[in-house]
Amino acid sequence: RLQDMKATGAPFIIPLNFPEAFEVADPLDATLVTYAQLKHWELAPTNPAQLTKAGITIAFTLAGLKNKGDFLANLRKAVQYGLSETEALKALTYTPARLVKSEKMLGNLNKGATANFIITSGNVFQTETTLHENFIQGYRHVLQAMVGKDVRGNYDLTIDNKTYQLILKGKPESINAEIERSVDSLKVTPKISIQNDLITLTFNPTPKKQEGGETRLSGWAVGKGWQGIGEGSRGEKLTWQASYKSALPADTTKPAQPTPVAEVGKVVYPFEAFGKETLPTAQTYVIKGATVWTNEQEGVLQETDVRIEAGKIAKIGKDLPTNGATVIEGKGKHLTAGIIDEHSHIALYSINDIQNISSEVRMIDVVNSEDIDIYRQLAGGVTASQLLHGSANCIGGQSAIIKLKWGENPNKLAVTNMPQFIKFALGENPKNGNSGFGSTQRYPQTRMGVEQAIEDAFVRAKEYLEKKKIGGVNFRKDLELEAIGEILEGKRHITCHSYVQSEINMLMKLAEKHKFKINTFTHILEGYKVGDKMKAHGAGASSFSDWWAYKFEVQDAIPHNAAILTKLGITTAINSDDAEMARRLNQEAAKTIKYGGLTEEEAWKTVTLNPAKLLRLDDRMGSIKAGKDADLVLWTANPLSIYAVTQMTMIDGAIYFERTQDEQAQAQLRTERARLIQKMIQAKQGGASAQKPVFNKPRKWYCCADLGSLLD
Repeated sequence: RLQDMKATGAPFIIPLNFPEAFEVADPLDATLVTYAQLKHWELAPTNPAQLTKAGITIAFTLAGLKNKGDFLANLRKAVQYGLSETEALKALTYTPARLVKSEKMLGNLNKGATANFIITSGNVFQTETTLHENFIQGYRHVLQAMVGKDVRGNYDLTIDNKTYQLILKGKPESINAEIERSVDSLKVTPKISIQNDLITLTFNPTPKKQEGGETRLSGWAVGKGWQGIGEGSRGEKLTWQASYKSALPADTTKPAQPTPVAEVGKVVYPFEAFGKETLPTAQTYVIKGATVWTNEQEGVLQETDVRIEAGKIAKIGKDLPTNGATVIEGKGKHLTAGIIDEHSHIALYSINDIQNISSEVRMIDVVNSEDIDIYRQLAGGVTASQLLHGSANCIGGQSAIIKLKWGENPNKLAVTNMPQFIKFALGENPKNGNSGFGSTQRYPQTRMGVEQAIEDAFVRAKEYLEKKKIGGVNFRKDLELEAIGEILEGKRHITCHSYVQSEINMLMKLAEKHKFKINTFTHILEGYKVGDKMKAHGAGASSFSDWWAYKFEVQDAIPHNAAILTKLGITTAINSDDAEMARRLNQEAAKTIKYGGLTEEEAWKTVTLNPAKLLRLDDRMGSIKAGKDADLVLWTANPLSIYAVTQMTMIDGAIYFERTQDEQAQAQLRTERARLIQKMIQAKQGGASAQKPVFNKPRKWYCCADLGSLLD
């Protein structure tokens, strides 16, 4: 998301709560860890570096850290993983001061600034550095006393005419000592304390097996040496002095080097299994010699070429020029427009709300562009989907129409200048007939109540539009009524969840009363009973092929429904409402031939051109025609056959799925998972903390709340 973050122009406050490794030594445990979790564990420490290198301003926060004491260690880890020390220091000091508009007084050492600073023994980003003092508004806080001078060296020690050798060694701030007797070279290790120019030494000058007690010396610095008084083990008074003799031998050992960072994997788009290091881009292609299902007057063309340029279908014909183009062999294969799913709930974080009218919510705000179902449906030839609100509300939220551009961000999935739609619902779901908990807590509770809730909403919306025309200080914008008002103004179109003929008829009459039309009845499993009324009203249908008996109000469903509606002249689509079924909508379309006797071309249009018409996008999608979007699928056989497999799925002239690339990606995924698991095991063996994997089943959304719980 680096470029998206940069495009905001905003600074970001970044936590350093890097994830723990997982316990993956057990192969079964390892299966619970997703590829995204493995990748995130490895790449999270690179995040600050990648942000700053992209030109994004950051400040650090301790938020999210289980142990606040890990902050400095994680900061140093971020530096180890490529964050420059300059940027790291800036993110700790100047930037947070600027974010609270206090950069003149805080976050710098300029004259006149508040005296907030720290004193360390060295570079704060190195592990051996000690934090000595912290000044806050000029008040000194000593954390670990600093050493005024380096006293390390060899000394001649004299205690009441007895001679010894004294060696002071270690680090300047952490001195340790060794005393050697001149008479017999016996070495003892004294306890030592040095505070500024004062020193104390406590040791036993005799062999451990002989009797004797501790000698205690206390003194002060004199030049480069020490002198003072003491007391022997029998209480006798002593005088002593230590004369500086020589420096310690030079330390020839090399300083400890930071552990080199192992090479890390690449960021992939999306950050999920089957993500790619670079996103597909539109190219110039010529697909040669395919059987082309145009969905236009030309019908199905044999051994025909299609040229794609700048994301559009440029030409259709035989022996098209291939200059400047990549040639894709289509001989023996079938080329179609991409499948369009008129009713889907994939790639969403949430689909239902509590109140009975929720027209103010927008599905585009909850798009999850990293949902693996996007990739799976590309593999089934789907190129676009209408993402609908759920059916718990009489008037639900505003739809999002997306193209399945695997790897793009949510906003780039959205169809440009997409027509505006909204979800309505009738029947068991909005009246809370199957909701279980809370099913009696919300109006409406009956089908009549659903009608009245919708009626009331339009009455309120009309009143709102009148007030909006007048304006003035008494007018207050209402997002709920804005969306319903757009229906009355013809700017927003309705897709309505429906089953029972009486309710279908009711909503058409309600719409005619308020002078608007229902664009699409979805599910519409009793549509065959009211097809004449739907045609007169001008409504379209988006149906299941043969779903039946999953709840009470579909007991009259028949698999001939879509074909009957099509033959009545109603624009009819087959939809999925199911993440799994959407991968085989080509086969669902084929069922209209088996049950309703549609021709192959009529059947194919139920998942391509007809949903494009229902979504008011047929000028751009749904057929193979010069000037339309190059949303194309190359099949290995007749697309209505159960043996047909997608070889390639193209959106806007860019290939987002290709069968041989998918096979390679599966092999690469296995290799990369194995590498990350081994790295995680080694980290655990090296002392890194690790967490138990937890099974986290991704939630699949369905229009029908009861059906969703049943299938889950």
